[in-house]
Amino acid sequence: MAVTIKSKHEIELMREAGKRLEDVHNQLAEIIRPGISTLEIDQFGEKAIRKWGCIPNFLNYNGYPASICVSVNDEVVHGIPHADHILQDGDIVSLDAGLIYEGYHSDAARTYGVGNISEEAARLIRVTKESFFEGIKFAKPENHLFDISAAIQQYVEANGYSVVRDLVGHGIGTHLHEDPEIPNFKQKRKGIKLRPGMTLAIEPMVNEGSFEVAWLDDDWTVVTEDESLAAHYENTILITEDGCEILTLSE
Repeated sequence: MAVTIKSKHEIELMREAGKRLEDVHNQLAEIIRPGISTLEIDQFGEKAIRKWGCIPNFLNYNGYPASICVSVNDEVVHGIPHADHILQDGDIVSLDAGLIYEGYHSDAARTYGVGNISEEAARLIRVTKESFFEGIKFAKPENHLFDISAAIQQYVEANGYSVVRDLVGHGIGTHLHEDPEIPNFKQKRKGIKLRPGMTLAIEPMVNEGSFEVAWLDDDWTVVTEDESLAAHYENTILITEDGCEILTLSE
């Protein structure tokens, strides 16, 4: 699959898909508290997506059984929601969600503190989010794709954390995962030249300790190998004539 350049009409649909997903994330943020189960979060998120007349794009994707990936503490991504997994005061939780609007996908992730969290956990969440914004400073025409990757890694490591190597960001459009793959770490090559109309999901996954990860027996949940905390932050972006527009964030 080649990297797709979206038409004006397609960009409008992607904008709308992004706006609706941002609203879902804003609603999810309000229910995060000690005592809620990860399954309740998933059920709430699915309802919010369907209330918008949209389809949860993660549900049954390659067999994934939920609409919202809910990953707690040392779970990096793709945590499967369960009724008996209850959030505790001091936990951190990553919510990765996406939806389909009129055939077009949006994808975004946020990490939240549950109740009162440690300063270390709060800093990890903050640096992970900031690394996304450091990366997209390079998301403009004529720059190369892997300029974004290198900037994310540089910022994360300068703050004493590590970037997950086994999972990457991706292009997005009529499919949830399109070309190109977008690592969050420096590459030996420059990567493709960025062009207006490209839509990309940029998603730093940052570990407090080593970048090494492992998969649990459910074949989905990715955890840090050293059991350190992990955070995840993602937005769908559009390359514009002079920079980029974040489709899943309006603030």
